Amino acid sequence: MAAPDLLFGLRNNFFLGAFQAAINNSDIPNLSPEDSIERDCLVHRSYIALGSYQLVINEIDSSAATPLQAVKLLALYLSSPENKESTISSLKEWLGDPAIGNNPILRLIAGIVFMHEQDYNEALKHTHPGGTMELHALNVQIFLKMHRSDYAEKQLKIMQQMDEDHTLTQLANAWLNLAVGGSKIQEAYLIFQDFSEKYQMTGLILNGKAVCCMHMGHFDEAESLLLEALNKASYINKLMQ
Repeated sequence: MAAPDLLFGLRNNFFLGAFQAAINNSDIPNLSPEDSIERDCLVHRSYIALGSYQLVINEIDSSAATPLQAVKLLALYLSSPENKESTISSLKEWLGDPAIGNNPILRLIAGIVFMHEQDYNEALKHTHPGGTMELHALNVQIFLKMHRSDYAEKQLKIMQQMDEDHTLTQLANAWLNLAVGGSKIQEAYLIFQDFSEKYQMTGLILNGKAVCCMHMGHFDEAESLLLEALNKASYINKLMQ
């Protein structure tokens, strides 16, 4: 029998944009050293998603494991435009280091940074080999930004083979459906609807549903979903102050 996945709930909160819930519910007992590092990465990436870059920069010191150092680089990159050049040069240096260059979190952060830079070919150089659900999901996003839904679909198929029910597989499916359009919009809407029935409502789910509604011409529903998303965002901002 497989051991229970102690990080399932935390990962799910993070993937669906419930960042505060991910932080609040991160005190998980009996984690292996490897799982503890993954937990810390998810918590710090949740803080980054909420805009608390400085907290992450201050908390991760130079003795931390490679995945956490990579997360710190993301915080530095996003915290101010002056940091971009030095962050990208550190990133390239680490990626070229045979000892750590293949670390999946380092490759993921590289993909996120180069996607921000709109340097999609550079991003794919590090993410395309895949290996984790997050890397494949990022590949889907990158290919959709390049208007290559055919390549995005190939990545989605790999994800479906790995785990069809995974939250990221469902999300990637919804992104692809939205990009393809037409009758696929209804399918994307149903994926977001399913999330909203199973998990706490987040800005990510509300925005996803709203985009589907706009495509289908249901503007009143889209407007109320977007207002709800705005209210959630301002509530979280108040909590963070």
